[in-house]
Amino acid sequence: MGDGGENRRAGMEQEVFLVDEAGRPSEQADEFLEACNELEKAAGKEAYAEPECAKGMVELQTPPALSAGELEEEYLDALALALEAARETGLRLYPLATYPLPVEPAMRDEPRYRVQMITVGRERFLHAGRCTGVHLHLEVGPGSVSDRVGVSYDAPKAAWKELLDIYNLATALDPALLTLTRSCPFYVGRRTSVAARVAHYRGHPTLAPQGLYAKLQAVGALSPYARDVEDLVQTQFARHRAWLAAMGAAGVRPDLAAASGGLLQTSWNPVRLNGLGTVEIRTMDGNYPEVVLTACALARAAADRVRREGLSVEPAEGVRTFEVENQALRIPHWSYLGGDLLRAAMTGGVSSPEVVAYLDTAIEFAAPYGGERLERLRRARRETGGYPTTEAEVAREYAPGEKHVPEVEGLRLVRDACDELEAQVSRLRRQEKSRPARTGAT
Repeated sequence: MGDGGENRRAGMEQEVFLVDEAGRPSEQADEFLEACNELEKAAGKEAYAEPECAKGMVELQTPPALSAGELEEEYLDALALALEAARETGLRLYPLATYPLPVEPAMRDEPRYRVQMITVGRERFLHAGRCTGVHLHLEVGPGSVSDRVGVSYDAPKAAWKELLDIYNLATALDPALLTLTRSCPFYVGRRTSVAARVAHYRGHPTLAPQGLYAKLQAVGALSPYARDVEDLVQTQFARHRAWLAAMGAAGVRPDLAAASGGLLQTSWNPVRLNGLGTVEIRTMDGNYPEVVLTACALARAAADRVRREGLSVEPAEGVRTFEVENQALRIPHWSYLGGDLLRAAMTGGVSSPEVVAYLDTAIEFAAPYGGERLERLRRARRETGGYPTTEAEVAREYAPGEKHVPEVEGLRLVRDACDELEAQVSRLRRQEKSRPARTGAT
């Protein structure tokens, strides 16, 4: 683009559960999607809603947006249209990352999902139908991402540097985004002691050995930083080989294996390259719009600062926070980030001093480009001494002190969360319409 990367676009995806008026899971995704499609056509919009792996959940998408204001507007429009479709079909949208009560999701039988179920096992794959997340796509230089080899070898060196910096930055942001977006502390009727969605979807060899990718960390866990472009390419191939080996060990037929996809499609890691030409951040819990937009503002603003100020993102031994030195953003070495810090984010979260110290510096780094959302987060930190999370609010309000969630409390939580989603969308859209037209990329 000849702009040093300042004007890169971003896009978002949020998965949500479908429930009935009582708050119980619904499997009417196809009916809901049909209603969405009709509303999208009537509004002259691109497709916002897409099916997901389970019939009780859908994914809402935005088109690529150049500015933060445009991205927020598109996101709220997608939610508003989905809420209208839900009303037409007698459904509601539950936005938090895990459904609090026991649920046996009805998984779709498309070949790509059948391959995943066979490869990881049915019980593990069901976690995918019980967990919802938010994905942020950060555009990188045109032509720098390749479906065939991961990184295009004929891309300019400046594009390679940008891709490497944004990929490593996204990796460094993982514990911060994970912590800020923790949403529901309950899973299949039980209170969890670790971040519920991260534990059951991403998995962890010791903290969550039952998780979906606990035994396939190559394709589901946070990966180490890439040392250089060649290392980034090799990471993509290593992930793909791990998946092919797992399919073979599970006895997936060759004619079915192709449905799993190519090099970039066989990765479900929290940070991955996407054939759309983006670094995709898949860390965040399904949550309320205020939380989602704040977390995305953090990631997008941090990437903006790296690009606009021409910083190099450099992991360093002994570093525990974000540190700017000359033209470098120094970030923690992988041994700390992927070890003690990630463990603290999954367990203590905002109650962990080391996680809070990390959040402080990540937010301060991004703040010059983060606008009013990050300023409100900083103000909350100054006024309360900590960071608010949906998870903490839910834990205080519903079944406090109980290990098992009574059905009446779980259903109340679901209905209240649906109400809060609708209220926030309505309020934020009114605010958007009352603002002067925004210009620029921030």
